[in-house]
Amino acid sequence: MNITKLYDDFSIPYASSEDRHYRDGWVNVECPFCTGDNPGYHLGWDEDGDYFHCWRCGGKRTVPTIAKLLKISEQKAKQIIRQYKGIVKTKQAKVTIRRKAHRLPSNTEPLSARHKNYLIDRGFDADYLEQKYGLLGTGPVSSLDGINYKFRIVAPIYWSGKQVSFQGRDITDRSKLKYITCPKDRELVFHKDILYMNEGSLPSDITVSKYTGICVEGITDVWRFGDSAFATFGIKYTHAQVRLIASLFKRVAVVFDDESQAIVQANKLVGELKFRGVDAWRVSVDGDPGAMKQTDADSLVKSIIG
Repeated sequence: MNITKLYDDFSIPYASSEDRHYRDGWVNVECPFCTGDNPGYHLGWDEDGDYFHCWRCGGKRTVPTIAKLLKISEQKAKQIIRQYKGIVKTKQAKVTIRRKAHRLPSNTEPLSARHKNYLIDRGFDADYLEQKYGLLGTGPVSSLDGINYKFRIVAPIYWSGKQVSFQGRDITDRSKLKYITCPKDRELVFHKDILYMNEGSLPSDITVSKYTGICVEGITDVWRFGDSAFATFGIKYTHAQVRLIASLFKRVAVVFDDESQAIVQANKLVGELKFRGVDAWRVSVDGDPGAMKQTDADSLVKSIIG
């Protein structure tokens, strides 16, 4: 929906780039549901996802929100939404995915000498990672649902104490796909709705104000930075992951690699987390964080965590 034109046409003020409530990718106005003694542009419209979210009182359905903002009936609001090229959802669509049993690729076994040498050559403690993260490996023949998983380190993905997915990292450096994740219909939880981390490292009281996390791109970065780190499985994080991060951490350092797009995404993530009340900032590193020397990584973690 062309929300800025709608706001302009109906003289509804929204946050400019100079306003403290401005965030890239969002168009923010005063929330008609909760504005009171603490006014501000808290109601955001996500231009990518086409939905409303108030940073004080939560998500909002489009039709009632437009009706409230324009002080019109919901029937009239539907007409306005269509006029500005929006979609009126009369009923939440139900998407049915035919689920299969969750399992790992064929011939997945404990790490072989080849897998361990791959990790050792990159400065990792192979035995420690194998034990801590439950790493496994595949050889020359391995597949699942027609997908080739040969010669990979298989990292199980756990959530709420249960294995829900996995990701395989190529150890030959010849595959076009460095990482291949579990087929979606075999995931118990979609991996982009959660984070890759050591859940056991979280304190029992998540509300501890000084608890700090280090957000990284991938699983090898987590292996490098340890218990304080969590990964979003790539720089293209999801709204579900942003909400989850904001619910788990009070302070977050975002450490993506130094490629231009990664820097853009890191800055965007910092902005979204700040908008949710998280003390977030980006940490610059040279190259891939997962390729850092362990001593340098340890030093960086200490400087972030304190």
